[in-house]
Amino acid sequence: MKTVITSTGNGVNSQFDKRFGRAAWFCVLDEETGKTEFYENPNKDAQGGAGTKTVEKMVELGVSKVISGDFGPKAKDLLDKFNIQMVIIQDDDVTVEDVIRKIK
Repeated sequence: MKTVITSTGNGVNSQFDKRFGRAAWFCVLDEETGKTEFYENPNKDAQGGAGTKTVEKMVELGVSKVISGDFGPKAKDLLDKFNIQMVIIQDDDVTVEDVIRKIK
């Protein structure tokens, strides 16, 4: 199962990003192998529709769960449509690695 964790940077020591559509990076965690890959968010500076475009990226990456701090209503509807689970973390001071540890 692949899980995306929104991130401010491209490493596990980067801070967790509470934004979904405008997160700087996505950490894709393969929960079976523990392997992580980072992808820059091409929609972070979009004029509009960043959330829905980011959902399309999640589908393209083949993820089944997204961990972020907030999801807009359109993004929520689309994630539900594609059966992608949403997990909200409100903690301001965690790294991607902290989130990965909580998953395991």
